[in-house]
Amino acid sequence: MSESQIPIVVLVHGAWHGAWCFAALQAELDARGIASLAVDLPGHGTSLEPFSDLLGDADHVTSVLGAIGQPVVLVGHSYGGSVITQAAAAATNVRHLVYLTAFVPDVGESTVGLMQIMPPAQVELSNAMVISGDGFSTIDPERAHAAFYGMCNPAATPANVARLCPQPFVTFTQQLTAAAWSTLPSTYVRCTEDAAIHVTHQDYMSARCTNVVTLATDHSPFASMPTETANIIEHICLS
Repeated sequence: MSESQIPIVVLVHGAWHGAWCFAALQAELDARGIASLAVDLPGHGTSLEPFSDLLGDADHVTSVLGAIGQPVVLVGHSYGGSVITQAAAAATNVRHLVYLTAFVPDVGESTVGLMQIMPPAQVELSNAMVISGDGFSTIDPERAHAAFYGMCNPAATPANVARLCPQPFVTFTQQLTAAAWSTLPSTYVRCTEDAAIHVTHQDYMSARCTNVVTLATDHSPFASMPTETANIIEHICLS
């Protein structure tokens, strides 16, 4: 495949995070000559836009995809899986969806609704998430490492925690109106040591995808296993 044919990788972060979380993965992709763009959802990272809901987040990603004008491999992490599922349905240049230990909802399902139809499973994220009365949720800094970064360098946890932001709870409860995985090829990256999305829930959702790849790592494979995660994405881009 010529360089002009290699898709650009668009990375969509999960709840409480921002584009910053993909730095190590992007460095790996750069070293392979694979261009990537990490998106800040509204209100996250360095975004100056107000927080939005699920459909607003998806519209933002769709607009980014429309501005690129070349084939895209669209990657969603965690809640970002819900976002890319909706966003890619309104785009014309997405060639492949990658669900990085992510949610894979169907039309009429929300992130929370999908959790409710799967078998019960306890994860550390349940203890780390703090729901406030203002419609937002936050992460207890003392529990963030166990929930998200269990196999990452613990020295980096304070920097990661400092970047976490509130997450509007409506993003978890709003239902999807489209499901791009039903028409596009997709790969689910299953992470066996994930303490935020239980592996049995990953197994349930990955059944909706075309391919499944397994990594023995935590909820942040882009940081704990950036080389291995880049290997998966590179293979998809060059196939």
